Amino acid sequence: MPNLDLYAAFLIGLMGAGHCVGMCGGVAAAITIGMPENTTNTKRWVYLLNYNIGRLSSYTIAGALIGAALAGLSTLNGTTNPLVYMRLFAAIMMIVLGLYIGQWWFGLTSIERIGQKFWRHISPLATTLLPLKSPVKALPFGFLWGWLPCGLVYSTLTWAAVSGSALNGATVMLAFGLGTLPAMLAIGGFADKLKTWLKNRVFRRISALLLIAYGLQTGYIAINQIL
Repeated sequence: MPNLDLYAAFLIGLMGAGHCVGMCGGVAAAITIGMPENTTNTKRWVYLLNYNIGRLSSYTIAGALIGAALAGLSTLNGTTNPLVYMRLFAAIMMIVLGLYIGQWWFGLTSIERIGQKFWRHISPLATTLLPLKSPVKALPFGFLWGWLPCGLVYSTLTWAAVSGSALNGATVMLAFGLGTLPAMLAIGGFADKLKTWLKNRVFRRISALLLIAYGLQTGYIAINQIL
């Protein structure tokens, strides 16, 4: 698996932080608000850390499952063609994601609707854990909330799918999750400053162009393999 895949996955998570804070930030803030009144600052961090460990665990498991599934399909077919075609699709998704991060086209948000039906079955399980009376409950809560329909997650999963193995797929999604971590741990005053920095037009568009360039390069290689 190219190391560039890991860097790209981390960059997706980092640059998508504004989106992550918008979708999951309210949940992370609700965790801290719903804590017992006598909760110390140290314990508050334990709650938030456990929530994010659970969230990253769900990404990692999803990456492992889809990486193993595509690798197994290629083995059964005795050919790498499924991975090549999937990598072309992943390249397209990377370009779409770059357009989203660069704020040129927002078609990625429509992809999130795909997971809405699946999320309807998970959401009630997550809400039963609220309020979080102990830091331990933040782990399963974060794990369940990690399956929230998210275009950024779906885009990165296409890269996990073509990684060639369960381990590589898990690593790609873990890299993505680590990219989202700074913003999610900084819920509060610092998060606002972080969001301002990440939403800087020049910074966002340079990062978006890097993702698009990587997507184009990957797509070019995949097309040559197909032909």
